[in-house]
Amino acid sequence: MPQAHPTLTPQLLRQLTLNPADHPRGVAHLSAASGLVRVGERLYVVADDEVHQGVFDSSAMHAPGALLRLLEGDLPHDKGARKKAKPDLETLAQLPPLPGHAHGALWALGSGSKPKRETAVLLPLDAQGVPLGQVGTVDLAPLYAPLRERFADLNIEGAFLLGNELLLLQRGNKGNALSACIRYEWNHIAPWLAGQQSQPPAPYDVQTMDLGEVDGVPLSLTDGTPLHGGAWAFCAVAESTDDSYHDGACVGSAIGIVTPDGQVKLQLLAGAPKVEGIAAQAADGGWQITLVTDPDEPRSPAQMLQTHWVL
Repeated sequence: MPQAHPTLTPQLLRQLTLNPADHPRGVAHLSAASGLVRVGERLYVVADDEVHQGVFDSSAMHAPGALLRLLEGDLPHDKGARKKAKPDLETLAQLPPLPGHAHGALWALGSGSKPKRETAVLLPLDAQGVPLGQVGTVDLAPLYAPLRERFADLNIEGAFLLGNELLLLQRGNKGNALSACIRYEWNHIAPWLAGQQSQPPAPYDVQTMDLGEVDGVPLSLTDGTPLHGGAWAFCAVAESTDDSYHDGACVGSAIGIVTPDGQVKLQLLAGAPKVEGIAAQAADGGWQITLVTDPDEPRSPAQMLQTHWVL
């Protein structure tokens, strides 16, 4: 179990605002940001209660974001009905070049917490890291089936490339406190993603992670991002819920770094924002950490926060 360092106080960069004319329900913001990837000056955000992805310009933080449609159809207005129908896109990863995608792709994954939540979306990128407009879907059922045997309450909330590995992050809860890091060999999983193999490979390593607790509620992984030399960073929240479906009060949150030898360093976040997406850039002798939040309230805009981790 990691030891908590002094609490960090993240700064508010912006609300995740949108032009309501661009939103199918006329909403002026994203309300459930759940995954974050930075590609150059663009910050891509998936929200678990949408079928779109938000795109925000880091050089124009006060400008509304744009929407990119990921899946067909529209979700119900009612919060409860939308929760039942949503694809629950909790994870966004930037993939390197793979067959058919010469400049890589963005990969948005459903959490797998329900059978309806086993769809992923591939968005090919051009040489400048801009989505080409083509969208392909991937059935995650064969990838998730072996994981369900290991995790009775599957809830994938992070994915990223670390060297020649693909890492998936399983989020724990009060019912099962342990989160986990699930590793695949990228050169084995890329052909499946590209449609060249019918079945995905099995993970070659699954490591459970005990991140400690806040007020009796376990901290659980909500996203991750690569650093360098085999290290990676993550965000985590202590949400008072016994399963992956129901929301609960967020009593604590944190960011952390996993060193190449597996040591976990953790720092709590002041104010306990429910952080569910993370990106990192080297800066000032450490890492500039960008985060996005899920307030669990459709009427409240998600926030983009920033803090600095000093090495």
